[in-house]
Amino acid sequence: MFYKPEDGHGLPHNPFNAVVTPRPIGWISTRGADGTDNLAPYSFFNAVAYEPPQVMFASTSAKPDRDDTKDSMANIRETEVFCVNIVEYAMRDVMNQSSGPWGREIDEFADAGIDRAECATIGCARVAAAPASLECRLTQIVQLPGAANFVAFGEVTGVHLRDDCVVDGMFDVTRFNPLARLGYKDYSTVREVFSISRPGE
Repeated sequence: MFYKPEDGHGLPHNPFNAVVTPRPIGWISTRGADGTDNLAPYSFFNAVAYEPPQVMFASTSAKPDRDDTKDSMANIRETEVFCVNIVEYAMRDVMNQSSGPWGREIDEFADAGIDRAECATIGCARVAAAPASLECRLTQIVQLPGAANFVAFGEVTGVHLRDDCVVDGMFDVTRFNPLARLGYKDYSTVREVFSISRPGE
């Protein structure tokens, strides 16, 4: 089949998210200017540069108590820092709990029973037991077409790697099985890996 998004797809559910998969999940922790911590997962997330290391995530909807965006982006506008926590399979349920449409006053760490730790280079909390956390300073927020589509880019200023995930000097994803977002209500996890050398290597 072929369809133009502007004309609609004619299917029971939008297939777009099922096409662009799997997507890594950035579990974004932020702190508002009032000191309230926030934690929410975003599947429009990825690394975008090596030197200096940089990441991005996109927020694509709004909450009534945040006008044109959600808590994460609103907090980043105020403080210009955020932390990306990597989600392991074992944390799938608490990650999902933190995705709820809670009011801006709700601390998702407390609500979902997630242990937190302070970041080392920025004023923000992180998920203490995450396999990895990337502390970031905002470089820019870009507004995309659409009413509530914003992308935050950040330079990574600190990296936390959980000790049990570092094996023979390499970060081993099979030790924690990263969670990935698919389409609809579906997720997947990485349990097997294989290597391919580039031509000339």
